[in-house]
Amino acid sequence: MPFEYPQDTTPLDHDESEGLRLTHITTREELNLFEARNIQTGMMWAWRSRNKDMLSERFICQLHQKMFGDVWRWAGKFRQSNKNIGVSREMIGIELHHLCEDVIYWIEHHTYDTNETAARFHHRLVAIHLFPNGNGRHARMIADLLLEKKLGAIRFTWGGSELSEVNQCRQNYIQALQKADHGDIAPLMKFVRS
Repeated sequence: MPFEYPQDTTPLDHDESEGLRLTHITTREELNLFEARNIQTGMMWAWRSRNKDMLSERFICQLHQKMFGDVWRWAGKFRQSNKNIGVSREMIGIELHHLCEDVIYWIEHHTYDTNETAARFHHRLVAIHLFPNGNGRHARMIADLLLEKKLGAIRFTWGGSELSEVNQCRQNYIQALQKADHGDIAPLMKFVRS
């Protein structure tokens, strides 16, 4: 089913679109509603989870599956196509492994404060772009999990607005991520607590 994609989102290729479990969905609004419900289920699972190893490929993929698995067949599985963002599909597992090792090191050696650790983790997850879709929502949730469950800090506010809608808050978020892509983490640090 072809959907109109908001600006700054990653469109699905034909095979990924065919992975829609809910064949009765006909509009982007319906898709957003069903995804939002599934994300709530994923959020409840994540905050109840006793899994201490959230910095692992297994947990990261399982979280995505819990967030999107009722809607998409490919939920929790690395993307099989290259996109306009992210590393080459062949490099996803390697880059994710490096990221998890880096974050473990940052925490053990107090390389960054808790906010910067979680913001850098979030940024790199988005930059790798693990899955066909839902990467930003997934990366925001797992960054908040890292803050609360591993670092003992409160969740980010993420600009205080819904980031899945096209609005000024989302534009600020995208611009902050783009600046982080070029080595300037300050705008993202400011945004996550605004």
